[in-house]
Amino acid sequence: MQKIKTVIIGYRNIGRGVYEAIQASPDMQIVGVVLRDKSTAAAKGVPPQLAVAEHVSEFTGVDVAFLCVPSRSVPGAAEELLSAGISTVDSYDIHGDIYDVKLRLEKVAKEGNSVAIISAGWDPGTDSMLRCMLEAAAPKGITFTNFGPGMSMGHTVAVKAIAGVKDALSVTIPLGTGIHRRMVYVELHNPTDADTVSRAIKNDPYFINDETHVKIVDDVNALTDKGHGVNMVRKGVSGTTDNQFFEFNMRVNNPALTAQVMVSAGRAAMRQGAGCYTMLEIPLIDLLPGSREDIIRQMV
Repeated sequence: MQKIKTVIIGYRNIGRGVYEAIQASPDMQIVGVVLRDKSTAAAKGVPPQLAVAEHVSEFTGVDVAFLCVPSRSVPGAAEELLSAGISTVDSYDIHGDIYDVKLRLEKVAKEGNSVAIISAGWDPGTDSMLRCMLEAAAPKGITFTNFGPGMSMGHTVAVKAIAGVKDALSVTIPLGTGIHRRMVYVELHNPTDADTVSRAIKNDPYFINDETHVKIVDDVNALTDKGHGVNMVRKGVSGTTDNQFFEFNMRVNNPALTAQVMVSAGRAAMRQGAGCYTMLEIPLIDLLPGSREDIIRQMV
């Protein structure tokens, strides 16, 4: 079996999870890791046996690149790779911008004869797929997705990018019916910047629509727990029958699950025609290793 050759762009929580998921995948192999500054590889925990480069062009024969970078960096990073004929997978999590990013990358992917799978995480991602399945089962009704309690990686990264922030942790607290509170714990370079940083956080698009509380702390690391979760509920109508009720719960390690979904999407990327896809557009069977016959016989 010819294995899918992969690289990891960036190496923090998700990058480490992607590496572990690739190692556990029978049909993939890791070619190397791309870092902006490869001298930081050891400090970031890159295994010493992995090749490290500062640009993907230093590797040959790459099929899929996993973009383990902040969401706001994804479109630009993906465009360069897709233009070079390398397929990409990311976990872009700015929900309101996903379709616009899809359109932007669609053109580039088709021109480069490559595939982009965007927002391949658990929300957006597998939760999006589940919401569609529940709506298919009860087309009329309401779905509530309640996140947490737990660490939000996208929100945390957004806070860390704000001037004056030394370290940060954003925790999502579910209030029910899809409403959330954001508890943001911030370690500052200069304590006198507290008011300025707090205003910047609350006005950031990641936070502006939610109740947000900013707490200044001495040591963010002492608070960090990467656990997260979802409670999803749909109550609706099947045909003309009311009171169809569905509930889904999960408690997960956030970066590990995101990374595993990305790796499964990387497999699916090799089975699609050129273009840009969300998880909703990927056949479920393409996420799994093995032959279609074996999967259908086992799963159906």
